[in-house]
This record gives sequence, structure tokens and C-alpha cells, in this order.
Amino acid sequence: MVSRPPRFELQSGVPQGEATWFILQKGQLLLHEDDTLPVGRAEDFELELVNSLGRLDGQTYAAAQLRGEAPAGYALSPLRALSGRLGEDVFGLAGFAAQVVDFDRTHGFCGVCATPLEFAGHEHSKVCPNCGLSVYPRVAPVAMVLIRRGMGADTELLLARGPQFPPGMYSALAGFVQPSETLEQTAHREVLEEVGMSIRNLRYVLSQPWPFPHSLMIGFDAEYDGGEIVLQPEEIEDARWFSISKLPTLPPPFSIARQLIDRAVSLGLG
Repeated sequence: MVSRPPRFELQSGVPQGEATWFILQKGQLLLHEDDTLPVGRAEDFELELVNSLGRLDGQTYAAAQLRGEAPAGYALSPLRALSGRLGEDVFGLAGFAAQVVDFDRTHGFCGVCATPLEFAGHEHSKVCPNCGLSVYPRVAPVAMVLIRRGMGADTELLLARGPQFPPGMYSALAGFVQPSETLEQTAHREVLEEVGMSIRNLRYVLSQPWPFPHSLMIGFDAEYDGGEIVLQPEEIEDARWFSISKLPTLPPPFSIARQLIDRAVSLGLG
């Protein structure tokens, strides 16, 4: 799961003294050559957008954006590809750090009066000292739906791929929640729009922060209720039914889509 551990103690502001650092640059994380995080004081590195994150097991963590090239002995690695190299807690904190830095980078000025924003001090939010506007890190909710039909070993899953997917990879359907829309309404609408089908027995399964860059994925499963596959060409490149015994290339194991699919397979074969 891409989430910070529940025992993490949140802090905000500018870190004081030594910390373990999540230093980011264009979706990449700075790591030592042995895959450990940088440790030191802010002035030990070329940083901007410096933010305290909090404490975990007595260790202070902070986040920042790297200026310039990676220092000697370090390298930048795509954050999304680090799930297998970092522990679950560290990977979850890396996602949190990425969202804090992105918020700081994209919310420098008040959207009402253009005054430079200031951190509120007691949480990861900002306030305008001129007009009082408060802004919070963006979290974009996404409803994801895994559709199934059939029973037991004959279960089939409807999986689709978008134009940006890696070759051969298929996943569950998903879409952003629109203003004044419930999660359930989003799920039904997205399925109808993307593949022209109706569903029934929609059930919540699990959720997952998805810091690429700032989504919250809400996962459902549902039963097929009717319709033929009609693709929404701007969103869906291909969609088809797959037997749970013969699935295509799937998203990585840490993703909510893969967890929904693995759960459906275990239920069907169990």
C-alpha cells in the first residue's frame, strides 16, 4: 500500500537539525548508492521547498526538492519504480513527501489576491496573510471498478488498457469523481462511459493513496449487468473479458488495481 504508517507523528514547518530526507526532482527520489535515504541537515544539500514531515520510531523525516544534479554517491530513481526496493513504511512516506513538495511547489500564491501564501504552522496547509484564504494539499478521489461475471473457476474479469499503459498491460476501470457526485455515481458513470456497460451489486473493497501525483483511489467490485463493450476512444484503447485462469500482464503488486484483481482470482479459485 502507498500510505504512510499509522504510527507516524505528523509535523510541519522547517526541519531543525538532522533528519532523514526525501529529496525529489521531477517524480524521482534521491537515494544513496546502497538504496538508503540521505541523512543530514538541510544545508548539507542543495535544496528548495524544504518541509518537515514528522517522526517515525524516533526518527525525524523531512522533504524537499533538489536543485541541480544529484551529488556524488547518490542517484535519482523514479518513485513509482521503488516499491520493491524500499520497505513498505518508507515507500509510503515517500509518497507522502512527494505530495507535500508538490503542494508547496504549486501553491505559492493566493488564488484570490495573489499574495504569497504562508504555511499554517499546525498542519500541511497554507493561508493567505492578506485575505485569509486557506488552501490544502490537493487530493483527487478516483473510483476504480473491477467488473466480474460467472462463478468459481469460470469467473471472468473485464479489464481495459489506456493509450499510456505499458505494452500488453490491462487493469480495472477507473475515473475521477466529478463535483456533486457520489463515489457510487462515479463508478456507474465511468463504466457506462468507458465501456458502455451497466453493473450491479457495487461493493466497496479498499482504498489507497496514489501519489502520482495526488489521487486517492477507492476500489470497488461489481457484477456485470448488461451491455456490449463499446470503447470510449479518448480513454480506452482496448477492453475485453479475461478468464481468471488466463490473465494478461497486470499492474504491479503494490497497486490497488492488482489487489482488486488478486482478490477476485482468489475468491474465484477458492
